[in-house]
Amino acid sequence: MEGRCQCGHIRFITPLPRPLKIYFCHCTECRHQSSSAHGVSAIFPSFEIPNPVPGSDITEQVGLYIRHTLRGCELQCLFCRRCGARLVHRVEGDEKLSVKGGCLVDLNEDMMRHAEHIWCKEAVVEIPDRLADGTVVVKHDEEPV
Repeated sequence: MEGRCQCGHIRFITPLPRPLKIYFCHCTECRHQSSSAHGVSAIFPSFEIPNPVPGSDITEQVGLYIRHTLRGCELQCLFCRRCGARLVHRVEGDEKLSVKGGCLVDLNEDMMRHAEHIWCKEAVVEIPDRLADGTVVVKHDEEPV
């Protein structure tokens, strides 16, 4: 899938044509990061974001914010230095990472229909039990292991 930041300066292609899994995260951290009622994370095998300016140091283009998770890991949060859009969250050495859902150009309703809701115990909006088409909504009080 094609991914990009809001201004289009940072562009990347995911290693798979669709996410392995999609989560709507209702935790406080994701609400603050997304400035919304929940964050959207699309899980993919780990990959690197290519440097948009060959020959430059990628840290001039892609910023890094590090925060500690409840599991004691250092979460690397990559963002575009031009527009500030969050791109990817990853833990160094993990086989998977999460791409922020708003970055994915071809994310569609069918993919989102199968998203799971996590950290529901911190949700500030009602999460339905079923979608309009009858699909059961999967909910977890915390993050599944």
